Amino acid sequence: MPVDAIPGYTWRGARALVLLHEESLRAFLAAWRKSKAAGVKLPVTDNAAYASMETVLHHVLRASRNMLTWICEKLELPDPGIDDAPDPSKIAAEADRYVDHLLARWRLPLAGVDAKRFEAVHKDRGGNDTSLLARLEHAVLHPQRHRFQLEELLERR
Repeated sequence: MPVDAIPGYTWRGARALVLLHEESLRAFLAAWRKSKAAGVKLPVTDNAAYASMETVLHHVLRASRNMLTWICEKLELPDPGIDDAPDPSKIAAEADRYVDHLLARWRLPLAGVDAKRFEAVHKDRGGNDTSLLARLEHAVLHPQRHRFQLEELLERR
């Protein structure tokens, strides 16, 4: 991606994490498609996010939306206007459109936020204390972790 892919950020650290999130999410989607095409079987678990390949995709895309929405809420920024992730029954067919929409919305709201504001600690939706920076970093790592899981399952086939 070009260095000036999203200019105008007050804190370039946020800009870097937004771009890394984009890279991670696109790499996850590519790994998901490859795994789906290869017929990867998910391990049996009680975790509803792993009920099917489609629910894994839904989980990752929904989490990305929810993370930015939460960060904006805590920074008292306007809602980023990200549509809900498509239902798992439709997500494979709508993934490209949704990811483009999701990532376009990710690029906008954090541009004017200075580094100091990302240090603030808030209760996350699970009741745990977390800084906004940690949440932004988690947004990068979450799709990477799921990509890694899918790639390992694909290798084991």
